[in-house]
Amino acid sequence: MTTPVIPIVAAILLFANALFNLVAWPRFYPRIAADPRARDASGARTTFYRVHLVLIVVAIVLAVLSAVGGVLVLVL
Repeated sequence: MTTPVIPIVAAILLFANALFNLVAWPRFYPRIAADPRARDASGARTTFYRVHLVLIVVAIVLAVLSAVGGVLVLVL
């Protein structure tokens, strides 16, 4: 019996997506936090900071979901 190719390709793509999101997106945080647009004149965080933080968090959540999906594709 041969192993189906499509689930293996899907799992590889999901793992690659997870790896990219976990490697690329968190690296932006120090730059965003240090950006002058991240704080207003009183030192409070701005919408610029919050929006970019949400983007990073969503990318990490998608990375975790992609990794779980890749495992599920291989197991099920």
